[in-house]
Amino acid sequence: MIKPNRLKPGDTIATVSLSWGGAGDETLIHRYKIGKARLEEVFGLNVVEMPHTLKGTKFTYEHPEKRAEDFMAAFRDPNIKAIISNIGGDDAIRMLPYIDFDVIRNNPKIFMGYSDTTINHLMCHKAGLMSYYGPCVLMEFAENVEMHEYTVDSVIETLFETEPIGLVESSTNWTSERMEWESIENQSIRRTMTPENHGHETLQGKGIAKGRLIGGCVEVLDWARGTILWPDMHHFDEAILFLETSEEKPTPDLLTWTLRTFVATGIIDKIAGIVVGKPLDEAYYEEYKAVYRSVIGFEAGRPDLPILYNLNFGHTSPQFILPYGAMAEINCEDGTFAILEPGVE
Repeated sequence: MIKPNRLKPGDTIATVSLSWGGAGDETLIHRYKIGKARLEEVFGLNVVEMPHTLKGTKFTYEHPEKRAEDFMAAFRDPNIKAIISNIGGDDAIRMLPYIDFDVIRNNPKIFMGYSDTTINHLMCHKAGLMSYYGPCVLMEFAENVEMHEYTVDSVIETLFETEPIGLVESSTNWTSERMEWESIENQSIRRTMTPENHGHETLQGKGIAKGRLIGGCVEVLDWARGTILWPDMHHFDEAILFLETSEEKPTPDLLTWTLRTFVATGIIDKIAGIVVGKPLDEAYYEEYKAVYRSVIGFEAGRPDLPILYNLNFGHTSPQFILPYGAMAEINCEDGTFAILEPGVE
């Protein structure tokens, strides 16, 4: 896969609304402005909006073609060095008819986001471009009071530096506390942090597994299955599949059905291992563990397949960044996870 060039202070980056358009709503634009300011002040970047980035929820919903237009224009613009999603949502898939994969392939640059942005990552993946499953503007960059140091460090290590990322430690604390974004006063109140009592947990498997990263949000991956975005099976050969669940807190049954589909399509037989993100609010924490062991270990007959659980990516904060296609390693004995190469050139 094509690896984009690193970011440098002073670079211009673009923000985009590819699914939900709330960043441009009158009640939320203050939150967007905070996230934009953090990108500029903490990382030294110059932030611009694409023409439809801040058109608001109604316009964004009604015009998936304009979302795609912004996405393509941001890739085409040689002055823009990275593209960051404002937030996820539930209908980025509607952009698909308007995507030119050659534009992405011929204009490689950093693209980052998570959740429904999984769809846009699959667009980059189909084009052969490494992209980055990580922070978005309205969430981590606009975090109440200040950004989490853990997230800041991951952004710098992954997007600004050209040394191998290396060992990814578990955060010492986390939060899923929901505080209404519409309240400007809430921005000055820190969310309650919970001490990390579990750390990375090895659910099954032995030894060390290495493979290239591929994955996303469980529910969104399910929406992409059967479309031209679904990766060809060879992309799962000896890969490390990363999976996390959304703020909808899907039931253990839903996770069971999705994993069974991965088994039925042959994906589980191909991969080298799985890493799983911390569930929001730790909802179904133990139940999800049981599902992975049951479906992968028992039903699929793969108790040997390494599964590392409770990593800091996805819908809880803080979070680290997963570069699609990067070589990563699960150490079952130590319960550790590492990214073995630089995130950028």
